[in-house]
Amino acid sequence: MSLQNVLDKGYVRLVNHMGSDLTVVNSARVSYAKESKELNEKDIRLLKFLAREGHTSPFRHVILQFEIYAPLMVARQWWKYIVGSAHYEGTGDSLEAWNESSRRYITEEPTFYVPAFDEWRSQPENSKQGSGDIVSWEIGKKYTDELFKYIESGVQKYEEALKDGICAEQARLFLPAYGMYVRWYWTASLQSVSHFLNQRLEHDAQKEIQEYAKAILEQSKSIFPNALNELIKNNQI
Repeated sequence: MSLQNVLDKGYVRLVNHMGSDLTVVNSARVSYAKESKELNEKDIRLLKFLAREGHTSPFRHVILQFEIYAPLMVARQWWKYIVGSAHYEGTGDSLEAWNESSRRYITEEPTFYVPAFDEWRSQPENSKQGSGDIVSWEIGKKYTDELFKYIESGVQKYEEALKDGICAEQARLFLPAYGMYVRWYWTASLQSVSHFLNQRLEHDAQKEIQEYAKAILEQSKSIFPNALNELIKNNQI
């Protein structure tokens, strides 16, 4: 299905999905042995009610599956939603799955995220986390160049280790980790997707994962326009 580029080399691709806004409605109406054949205004009012009152189980009957290619620092933030998926907001199992490519088994060419000169951000003034304004062009250029050198050195040592017969699962220790791109499949219920979006679309989320959240939103909203609109805070669709 559709692929959306993110950052310098990353992307989000909607692989598959199950259900629609109507699926959510009928999952709720089954309590009264009723079913809608086509989505209507009454159904949309029901979606609003379910989201507003926190009746979230019907939103777990629809599923989205994405392929994501992102720097490891983004992947590890994202992974927290898998670890905590059965616990947040007391909702029980939120139907999430994660399968990631592994450098124990593959030796494809390493790819890294390198911020451009005008993308390096300063430390925030009044917080221990997050980031502040863009640094000067001179400082940005310095650290883009330094990062390229650091990556080049690590990749060279990685390739030398492989050439000398070191196994891939140990040779990868030479690769600079946090900027290295990794690829994974993320399968999640609509409730889980909206939980991720509500947190990672916020202005204080790390900018890189914000960009991925925007791509997830863009690819999801055409499939579940009404349900997602009610689940996302501030109606950011």
